[in-house]
Amino acid sequence: MGENQRKKEDKRGDYIPINRWPESERPREKLVKYGSEYLTNSELLAIILRTGINNKKGSRSALDISKSLLSEYKNLNELLGASAAELTSIKGIGTAKACQIIAALELGKRAVSEKNGNNKSFRCSEEVANYYIPLLKDLKKEQFRVLLLDVKNKLIKEVLISQGSLTSSIVHPREVIKPVIKDSAASVIFIHNHPSGDPEPSNDDIEITDRLCKSFNIMGINVLDHIIVAGSGYFSFKQKQLI
Repeated sequence: MGENQRKKEDKRGDYIPINRWPESERPREKLVKYGSEYLTNSELLAIILRTGINNKKGSRSALDISKSLLSEYKNLNELLGASAAELTSIKGIGTAKACQIIAALELGKRAVSEKNGNNKSFRCSEEVANYYIPLLKDLKKEQFRVLLLDVKNKLIKEVLISQGSLTSSIVHPREVIKPVIKDSAASVIFIHNHPSGDPEPSNDDIEITDRLCKSFNIMGINVLDHIIVAGSGYFSFKQKQLI
């Protein structure tokens, strides 16, 4: 039964719910039978949404809602940066469905990061960048994080130091050093994002890095790198011999 036929058979002009479609057309049944790679982005999103809507304002299946969502955001990459408030502006998506979408996409980002990060044991700046690019590239605000590493360069903990425009007054050495000492880290890596898409360091970035490196040197803690993520690219202070 095609989409046009389903419309004709519903005398009220509403779409027939997915659970009344032929099994061969239902996204969930298709996934079980053929595998997730067989489904379109709209069908995968429909499974995440689970249900459509059926009220006085109209009826829409989960697949209809997912198609509207992808029409609004063009592709999954754009959808990654959408907030809950923005998603709920789409007809048929309330807070619960918005949270389901964001959670599913976040899990996907983390899965890619874990694969690229080699279980979070970093051997070079490129591995760090590959791990964090999926996590940071779509953020709309700058975040400064410090990665605490053990003697084998395995990640002990990641600490968010600040969020917003970076200045030397916000990213103070005292606030960065505190968690490093607490967790007995052998070395650290600083990382932050540029929502502008330009990975080149600003004067503030250079000043902050220099100030932090001097403070950590006094404490006898190695600063391995400061990486700036912007879009799908990055800038490494280490690779540019600025550390």
